[in-house]
Amino acid sequence: MADLFDRYRVIDVDTHLTEPPGVWTDRVSSKWGDLVPHIERRDDEDAWVVGDKVIFKPGAVSMAGFDGTVPDHPATYADIPNACFEADARLKHMDENGIYAQVLYPNVGGFGSQTFLRLEEPELMLECVSAYNDFLTDWTSPAPERFVAVTALPFWDIEAAVRELERAAAKGHRAVLFPSQPHDFGQPALGERHWDRLWAAAQDAGLPISFHIGGQDLSGLSKDRAKIGPKANFARISSLSFMENAKGIAELLFSGICHRFPNLDFVSVESGAGWIPSLLEAFDWQWRNGGVSKEHPEWDLLPSEYFRRQVYACFWFEREALGTAIDQYPDNIL
Repeated sequence: MADLFDRYRVIDVDTHLTEPPGVWTDRVSSKWGDLVPHIERRDDEDAWVVGDKVIFKPGAVSMAGFDGTVPDHPATYADIPNACFEADARLKHMDENGIYAQVLYPNVGGFGSQTFLRLEEPELMLECVSAYNDFLTDWTSPAPERFVAVTALPFWDIEAAVRELERAAAKGHRAVLFPSQPHDFGQPALGERHWDRLWAAAQDAGLPISFHIGGQDLSGLSKDRAKIGPKANFARISSLSFMENAKGIAELLFSGICHRFPNLDFVSVESGAGWIPSLLEAFDWQWRNGGVSKEHPEWDLLPSEYFRRQVYACFWFEREALGTAIDQYPDNIL
């Protein structure tokens, strides 16, 4: 395997870490009691519980090696492969499959860290975010060169978010998770100057910003209004969630962020890439024909050019449309 890694370093740019049961109970003050996220057995399944509310089920996102189709999932940690939540087992799995490194995204805290808002107590929310980041530092320590830690942020508090970013960067984290539509959670829109302090801190630290699908409020999208059934509805939601990231990319490219922070990279994660050329063609056409350059003469590049310089997209299962994306943006498709 070492010879293979010397020749080709395959990097899994979007993998997830199933959080072990003690992530928060081992690190968060006991004064919060059962408000700290913890595991309970509910209806024969392991569940993450806050107070008396189930907020997540670890098996729901631990499908590797499971003989079933989503939304069916393993019921307990005993049914989940150890490689989902143990670092040594993960490294063994990576070696067996020729994967040199993995970029690690969370589950329980949400794909944009939005689930922490459900804790409601600001002090507890911040403590739980920091605890997750500390856990991630510990978990990746056996092979920090092969595990890319992605920092969770308390994005609802800009000052705390900047501090946490800087703290995590000092611990070796290499990317930052952020919701592509923070206004879904009562925060300023992505393109507002409110976030410039955060972008500046990330740029100074050399950390890219990751927009993962599902980091938005999908409550409206997820409703099965037509009563088509759980599997068909899940397939519909999963497909349309790609376009939620497209909205974030539009906000990014039409708001001057890339112009103001030319050395800051952004990654659209798990959102596919086949649609990228069509979207960017539309952006450029609207830009040229909509008078954007007159309204903002300081923006000296087209949206597609800002994208080419600073934005990346992760393909997944695509085959047919992916070739065009790679042909047009060979350095931006991960």
